[in-house]
Amino acid sequence: MVEFFASSLVDGFFKSSFMGKGIVLVQLASSIVMVAAVIGKWRQLAAAALMTRRIGRDVMGGREVLEYYTARHDSQHSAIENVYIATCERLLKLFTPDIRTMLVGRQSGAGAIAALTANEIGLVKALCEHVLEEEEIRLEKGMGLISTVVALAPMLGLLGTVWGVLDAFADMGAAGTATIATMAPAISSALVTTVVGLLIAIPGVALHSNLSSKLRDLMSDLEGFADDLMGRIALEFQGRSA
Repeated sequence: MVEFFASSLVDGFFKSSFMGKGIVLVQLASSIVMVAAVIGKWRQLAAAALMTRRIGRDVMGGREVLEYYTARHDSQHSAIENVYIATCERLLKLFTPDIRTMLVGRQSGAGAIAALTANEIGLVKALCEHVLEEEEIRLEKGMGLISTVVALAPMLGLLGTVWGVLDAFADMGAAGTATIATMAPAISSALVTTVVGLLIAIPGVALHSNLSSKLRDLMSDLEGFADDLMGRIALEFQGRSA
């Protein structure tokens, strides 16, 4: 059954017009690009989810919010780490150089004098939310390419089929005959582009849906981490009136 189906597609491809062959080749090239994008995005999201769980556990498991930052871990350039480091750096800039040195050096008594107003905490929160949005945009890159291929593949297929049918009717008109024997091969070859488009779009929709679900889960975890981080910062450092 599969061999017959594949043989029909191959025969239809070689019997199709130059336009039909061109559309099929474009569809196949775009499908390769889509598969590469899916694999890359899946790996990126899997790595980001792993780092989010690990770093989130390490940061929130520490006694102080700056503990992970001051430990000077090697940067993994993950989304959660970028949010955390940028937030900590903005937090430290609000203190005087002496207090900043004490906090980074984790000297005793630093927490007692390192106090911020509610407005200053708000500045840190704004920066945290901004970096979080930037990371979410970065994580979404590539999803548009996948959805574009999924949407255009069947549309290109439809275009190829309509074009092939037009050519078939034009040839029949020129020949002055309209029998099944003359129409069937032309119509069959015209349908190849639509079949190829659907073969690309159907699994593409499933893959895009799966990646979108993983992306939503990751973004939810990142937003939860940002909220917890700002809560820890407010509890540890908010102590002065405006």
